[in-house]
Amino acid sequence: MSTVVIIVIVVAVIAVIAIALAAKRSKDRDALANTQLDAKREDANFHRSKADETRAEAALAEERAQRIAAEAEVHEAKAAQREDEVERRD
Repeated sequence: MSTVVIIVIVVAVIAVIAIALAAKRSKDRDALANTQLDAKREDANFHRSKADETRAEAALAEERAQRIAAEAEVHEAKAAQREDEVERRD
């Protein structure tokens, strides 16, 4: 009879250990999933920030291009004015 009791106790201990290990693995898996989720959120925020920076740079580049185009128009107008002055003198 004592052999059966020992076997039952050993099986119960093994079952408790297996349940405890399964719970720990599940907890570790959840912690890893949360860490990965946080990393993905940080990555999304990083890319959003970079997108905003890129949009700002693009807006500045567009403004600069407009300024340069206006400056080119001014130079073209001055060139035409000088050509008119030269033609009137001839």
